[in-house]
Amino acid sequence: MRLYEQYRPQALDDVVGQPKAVNMCKTLIKRKALGGQALWISGPSGTGKTSIARILAREVGGTKLTVTEYDASDSFDQAQFDAIGRELHFRSMFGTRVWIINEAHGLRKWIIRQLLGLLERLPEDALFIFTTTQAGQKDMFEGQIDPGPLLSRCIKITLTDEDVSEAFAKRAQDIAKASGLNGQPITAYRRLAKQCKNNLRDMIQAVEVGHIKGER
Repeated sequence: MRLYEQYRPQALDDVVGQPKAVNMCKTLIKRKALGGQALWISGPSGTGKTSIARILAREVGGTKLTVTEYDASDSFDQAQFDAIGRELHFRSMFGTRVWIINEAHGLRKWIIRQLLGLLERLPEDALFIFTTTQAGQKDMFEGQIDPGPLLSRCIKITLTDEDVSEAFAKRAQDIAKASGLNGQPITAYRRLAKQCKNNLRDMIQAVEVGHIKGER
């Protein structure tokens, strides 16, 4: 298992550098406001979008039986959409059913048109979570698709790569220590954050392959 998967956050309190997004998620959980909803999680690469999506899915879904994950660019087609539609006709016996659609900017226009109707009438035991990079979202909607109808059906959770370098550096250092790959001061990890443009996944991969440099 890759290091970034091994140390992927398993709870909202494990997510670093995203206090606003985490607090919003905690509020939704506390209010039990996730059922019958669609979430749109956007942010730069390596900031925690998929991690947060999976944490929320476990929070309301509970078991793998109730959570299905797709990559919009290569595994979400008419057959998958039709299967979801059929499943929604029946009440869940295992808790809230969750569909995570990663790389949502890869959704095709005809799928989006069908999603609009589906999201309009989601039952209380269903949750959709879309994740996308901000760059992908911009390309998706710029001059191609009117974002209003889709985004108006979603609760928007936005992640950031600003003011995260210290938190990401500390997290990368902690993972390096836990994996026996450490030996460098925090300043080395701060430099790594800058080199990786505050992409925590890239930072952890760099640690894994030994690209972290020490003090000179």
